[in-house]
Amino acid sequence: MSGVDAPETPFPALFNFRDVGGYRARDGRTVRRRRLYRSDSLHRIDETDRAAFTALGIRTVIDLRRPTEVERDGRVPAYDGLAYRHIHPEHEDWAARQFESSGVSLARYLADRYADLARTGTAGLAEAIGLIADSANAPVVVHCVAGKDRTGIVCALTLAVLGVPDDDVVADYALSTAASERFSAWVRATLPDAEEVPPPFLASPAEAMELFLAELRAGYGSIEGYLTHAGVTEAQLAALRTHLLE
Repeated sequence: MSGVDAPETPFPALFNFRDVGGYRARDGRTVRRRRLYRSDSLHRIDETDRAAFTALGIRTVIDLRRPTEVERDGRVPAYDGLAYRHIHPEHEDWAARQFESSGVSLARYLADRYADLARTGTAGLAEAIGLIADSANAPVVVHCVAGKDRTGIVCALTLAVLGVPDDDVVADYALSTAASERFSAWVRATLPDAEEVPPPFLASPAEAMELFLAELRAGYGSIEGYLTHAGVTEAQLAALRTHLLE
């Protein structure tokens, strides 16, 4: 497996950008590096980052944000040869069920939100996994706003169906807590009058992903069973394993 220390990002204004590769699957194969990246919102990339972004050779950006978030913040700058795909997995606005009034732990609150997204956002999640499975789109970077929840679900489903053990899937998810802390420090330094970000938008407790994966398996038999239910085909699952495992 790869290390679980949060890597340094090559982009000064991104805080949760990293390679998803390096983890070992149960069959002994390893998830290929430099094929799938995950990130917080790419709209903060500027001209000074062009060389670093180009050097990665990224061909496809999968943007999981709500249309209102794209409109508010903008999208990744256009680069030659870069395909942009906006996919919105339908899900309830978290403001409708705020953590502070939920009466449950943060991990339970997040796991419930992830379960809601997995239930209502099946078409979007299946589309994202299908794009990742197609080697012609690689390298791919998938992102949302913080790069921990929607992005975390897509990456966790991908790693899990590749056969990566849950301990490593969960560890990869939990790296986003340190990334959120870096983002919070940047906000305090650049926007001192900004409101404090609520805990659910910053933390990625391991238990949240553990609960989500366990309960998804309980409901669908396996991660593959869920993805098949969502609309990912057997051919796409086979292509995903061929493309991302070495």
